[in-house]
Amino acid sequence: MGERAAPWVMRTYSGHTSAAASNALYRTNLAKGQTGLSIAFDLPTQTGYDPDDEAARGEVGKVGVPVAHLGHVRQLFEGLPLTEMNTSMTINATAAWLWALYLALAAERGDDPARLQGTIQNDIVKEYLSRGTYIFAPGPSRRLIVDTVAYGVAHVPRWNPINVCSYHLQEAGATPAQEVAYALATAIDVLDAVRDSGKVDPSRLGEVVGRVSFFVNAGVRFVEETAKMRVFTALWDEICRTRYGVEDPAQRRFRYGVQVNSLGLTEQQPENNVGRIVLEMLGVTLSADARARAVQLPAWNEALGLPRPWDQQWSLRLQQVLAYETDLLEYPDLFAGSVVMESLVHDLREAALAELDEVLALGGAFAAVEQVKARLVASQAARVARIEAGEQVVVGVNRFTETAPSPLAEGVESILTVDPSVEAELVDDLATWRASRDASAVEAALAELRRVAASDDPADNVMVPSIALARAGGTTGEWARTLREVYGEYRAPTGVASARATREGFADLAARSRALAERRGSPPRLLVAKPGLDGHSNGAEQVAVAARDAGFEVVYAGIRSTPEEIVAAARDEDVDVVGLSILSGSHLELVPRVVEGLRAEGVAAPVVVGGIIPPEDAAALRRGGVAAVYTPKDYRLAEIVAGLLELAER
Repeated sequence: MGERAAPWVMRTYSGHTSAAASNALYRTNLAKGQTGLSIAFDLPTQTGYDPDDEAARGEVGKVGVPVAHLGHVRQLFEGLPLTEMNTSMTINATAAWLWALYLALAAERGDDPARLQGTIQNDIVKEYLSRGTYIFAPGPSRRLIVDTVAYGVAHVPRWNPINVCSYHLQEAGATPAQEVAYALATAIDVLDAVRDSGKVDPSRLGEVVGRVSFFVNAGVRFVEETAKMRVFTALWDEICRTRYGVEDPAQRRFRYGVQVNSLGLTEQQPENNVGRIVLEMLGVTLSADARARAVQLPAWNEALGLPRPWDQQWSLRLQQVLAYETDLLEYPDLFAGSVVMESLVHDLREAALAELDEVLALGGAFAAVEQVKARLVASQAARVARIEAGEQVVVGVNRFTETAPSPLAEGVESILTVDPSVEAELVDDLATWRASRDASAVEAALAELRRVAASDDPADNVMVPSIALARAGGTTGEWARTLREVYGEYRAPTGVASARATREGFADLAARSRALAERRGSPPRLLVAKPGLDGHSNGAEQVAVAARDAGFEVVYAGIRSTPEEIVAAARDEDVDVVGLSILSGSHLELVPRVVEGLRAEGVAAPVVVGGIIPPEDAAALRRGGVAAVYTPKDYRLAEIVAGLLELAER
């Protein structure tokens, strides 16, 4: 037995309501033994809107902390020493801006930027493919990433300016081979762009490579997940050495953090999720040669709603028990010489390389977004079909469903809710902030940001005017609006058109749809829509594919539609049913606006809603005119589509 290894950085992905409330939560978590921060931002912050923007209505503070200006960053990190922390920020389209705010705060405190450690996610490809918080098209988005990488290498050398994220790819349906391939393709595309930009001296390319980090997913098949991480580690080392000529092994190291699979958490028998979380953690900790450098675990009740501090503490304690009570860290790699593991690694490596070669042949990750998205939707459809058919067992869902009532979820408030007054308070806060700043300094900073964003000069880096704007008192919405004026906005492909799945019970549904079409002269028509800023579209896409397979004509334009746009589409497309998908917790604010708008336009189509919706909220939606509410426990697409068809037949 050798020297006991140091444990990984332990994080909890958290943030809610306001900067002050989140600061209190971070202090509490750190006091409980958490060793790094992982900051969740609300959707307006992620998509570049201020709290007083019409697009932000109902979304402020719901899935993370709202940050509109430097004052909020001061509150968020009050009493927390930046140079002694490792801070991870899950931020992508607005990553350059949030990092600029952080660096402005560090400068204000007199902190040496060379001592700052942390990560901005800054991976826009997976936003196009799965998570949906993109703003700009691939070209401008890649430019912003290149600028952050170049700035980081020159000025903040211990910071990871990109965290290539395969986590959401698995949640969108990626197989292990696809997860490896698509993440590595993104990293290659970014590194090629940095190398060719003229913004980094070629002699420093090794430093650039050494600051690329990854963020992966770990599912419950933990033996396969262990093999996946060993493949990731070996392939990244090979790519760094052969493609980029990096000789220093430390710069070629596959440095990754992980959150285990939230997609696998179930609303039914939620206590089972604790076992799933522990097993998933093993997939990224058992192998010493491919162990995660940072781990954050979801809470057992995330399929029910926003976790409470106690729930997050439980997840932290699971990490601490594994790291400090067990003997895991006392041994070298447990799988060295394992014939089974070597075989798994070999097969997965070959499959991942084949997938990677295909993406590179299509022009790289940014160019291949449409094709990769279609593959993910198809993979997810196949996965859902296996669960529906019982071929893929999910305990408590499609097998072993008999259960006693759970004392964890019965009779107590088992999730955290955000006070609706938070939004109004943030709007007032923003007005006060704007009134107190030097307006001319803000305008000058915005003008320089606009100039640099439009410039092709390698000497121009968007981080410089972004930091100046942060210090002048600019806001998230102002930064993003300026870049929208320069770059425009982008709508990513949905991947729905080509996806197919073989499903049980759909022949009868298709026959009913044909019969309805013969009676009235047209097939049933379904509008699938995602109101608000929520970009998690996996469920909406699967319903759209399943309804089409059952004979519906499906209208689906993708994510982030306003209630007014949804009403207009329902009216103009003459649909029979309107299906709304909301996973951000904003259903009580957004759904009534759609229902009222439909009735005002004389659209009689019934409305159904899907999402993470507590029972009391579901009852409120039904009282407000919603015909049906579906939650994660409603996993059988045949039953969901049958319900939609029944509404269309009325």
